[in-house]
Amino acid sequence: MSNETNNNEYLLKVDHLKQYFPVHDGFKKMELKAVDGVSFAIKPGETLGLVGESGCGKTTVGRTLLRLYQPTAGRIEFDGNVLFDSEKKIDVNMHPYRKQMQMVFQDPYSSLNPRMTVEDIIGEPLDVHKLYNSKKERHEMIMDLMETVGLNADHATRYAHEFSGGQRQRIGIARALAVDPKFIVCDEPVSALDVSIQAQVVNLMKDIQKETNVAYLFIAHDLSVVRFISDRIAVIYKGRIVELAEAEELFHHPLHPYTKACLLYTSPSPRDMRRS
Repeated sequence: MSNETNNNEYLLKVDHLKQYFPVHDGFKKMELKAVDGVSFAIKPGETLGLVGESGCGKTTVGRTLLRLYQPTAGRIEFDGNVLFDSEKKIDVNMHPYRKQMQMVFQDPYSSLNPRMTVEDIIGEPLDVHKLYNSKKERHEMIMDLMETVGLNADHATRYAHEFSGGQRQRIGIARALAVDPKFIVCDEPVSALDVSIQAQVVNLMKDIQKETNVAYLFIAHDLSVVRFISDRIAVIYKGRIVELAEAEELFHHPLHPYTKACLLYTSPSPRDMRRS
C-alpha cells in the first residue's frame, strides 16, 4: 500500500519498509518477517495512529524508522532527506537527525535511569546535543520543560522511582521534547497506565502538538485511544498495513475484517478521554 509519498507536504515518507529478523528453528535458519512492506506518510503536526495486536510489528515499525533497528529493505525519507533506500544503497548517518526524531517509550518504569535525578534525565539530551551555553541556561530549559508537562520545580532533584506511572511518563515526554523535535514515535505511551491517567497523558500530548506542531506516530493496541488522538489510523496485521483511513472514517466504515474485529474490543469510549 502506497500513500501519496511523492507529495512534498509530508514530513515523513515510508515506502515498502521491511524488517526481517534471523531466527533459528533447530538446525534450520529462517527469517521472521516482523515488518513486510509497510508504506505511509505523515504531515507536519499530524498524528498517524498505528494500531494492531501484540506481535503484529507495530513497535518494530517505530524502532526501524528511528534506526534503532537496521532496515532490511525499503525507503525512509524525512523532511526532504532520504535516510535509507535499499535500492539506491543510501544509508545515512543518523546522528544529525536524532534531534529531530525522538521516541516516547511504552514502559515509564524501565525507560528512565533509576540512578539519575529528573533534572539529569531531562537534561541528558541537552548535554548530548550541546544545546545550552551555561549551567544556568540548562537549568532554566529543564524547568521550562517540566512546567510544559505538568511537573513542578520540587520534582527536579527526585528520582524516577519516587513518581507514579503517569508522572514518569511525563518525564519521558519532557526528555523527548528537550531537543525540540519535529517528529516523535510514541510507542504505546499510555498502555501501562490507568484509564484516568491515560486521558491526562493523551490530552497533554495533544496540547503539546498544538503548541509545537510536532508530528506523532502513535502506536497502540487500543483503537479508542488511537481514535481520540489521531488524524488518520493505519491498522497493521502480521507486519502489513491492511487499512489506512481518516480516524472517524475508519470507525464508521471499516473495510477490512481485522479492523472490524479490533473495533469489537475497544474500550474505553473516546468520550472518556476528553477533559471533564
